Amino acid sequence: MEYGSDYKYIPATSVESGLGVEVLPDLYCHTLQIVNICLVGKPNAQEFVLVDAGMPGSADEIISVTEARYGVGRPPKAILLTHGHFDHVGAVIELVEHWNVPVYAHELEIPYLTGQKSYPEPDPTVEGGLIAKMSPLFPNQPIQLGNQVQPLPPDGSVPHLAGFRWIHTPGHTPGHVSLFRDEDRALIAADAFVTVRQDSLYKVLTQEMEISGPPRYLTTDWTAAWESVRKLAALQPTVAVTGHGRPVAGPELTDGLQKLANEFDRIAIPDYGKYVKH
Repeated sequence: MEYGSDYKYIPATSVESGLGVEVLPDLYCHTLQIVNICLVGKPNAQEFVLVDAGMPGSADEIISVTEARYGVGRPPKAILLTHGHFDHVGAVIELVEHWNVPVYAHELEIPYLTGQKSYPEPDPTVEGGLIAKMSPLFPNQPIQLGNQVQPLPPDGSVPHLAGFRWIHTPGHTPGHVSLFRDEDRALIAADAFVTVRQDSLYKVLTQEMEISGPPRYLTTDWTAAWESVRKLAALQPTVAVTGHGRPVAGPELTDGLQKLANEFDRIAIPDYGKYVKH
């Protein structure tokens, strides 16, 4: 297993970095610099799953967060990757080596996780703020997980997470997935939509709440991204954890997500950029 040759620590952070939120008794969100990971499973539960693997260099913090919640020597049953961008797989190799657990991702993401394909280059010309301008500095080469990564079951079930189903929400990446639990309508949206304007440095630093489309500088298919938001809005989630920004619930989520679904072309799609079709 190895990371791409452009893999490196990214010196970006936010006011929420290092903080965790218990969104539900069995859903914990922890912020690593500018991105969120999720732990699904009640504290001290026999089984839990880690969703996404944070920023480069974050393995020690992720291990310590899981040990604080579940106890030392209690690894997750699996690591589930919503997609393969650097800020969601940043510590996955160290975590796999430490825990020796399987990794799951959508079959369309597997090439980016097994050294076969690089994602399209980030777009620094896209309409947006300073983070977009910095995006060429972000790691983009594929990581190599070999046979440690497996495709998610085609029936929509999520290994070791009874009650959740994965939903294909492409646009940001070809195999991007979100997780949804019908019983309480809890949603782990990853980057299908986020609750902070991720291209704006000021808003990333302050984590100002704003239900927004996926990060602009790394989203390559805006038609698919809009359809994915419509799909998630139709589920009427009661609480959502996104890949960037704070968890959101209640009317703020319901109204904000419906508005995004209705006005995605105005709110989310940039006015210009190399992946924007007009």
